[in-house]
Amino acid sequence: MDILSGKWKITIIGCLSFGDKRFMDLMREVNGIGSKMLSKELQELEINGLISRTVQPTKPVTVEYALTAYGQTLRPILWEMADWGHHHRIKVKATLKGEVGHG
Repeated sequence: MDILSGKWKITIIGCLSFGDKRFMDLMREVNGIGSKMLSKELQELEINGLISRTVQPTKPVTVEYALTAYGQTLRPILWEMADWGHHHRIKVKATLKGEVGHG
């Protein structure tokens, strides 16, 4: 859990599960994250072998991030968590409607 702790890592992995992304693409997709924090989180994910960082020999230099094969093993876990969250939201809304209806 320590590897995935914090506010941003799961969201970053989720974004990368849809395909490789450049730094600025991730900045746009991860709402509210700053560039320093994104850099830090990407570095930690790379150190832990969950993502790869590829520097493209373009001008200006572009950097692409992708899930590694090891990082892709998290996809089913994240989808299961998202599915649970969706069902939980439905349950909470149903409970709130029941309370409003009886009040």
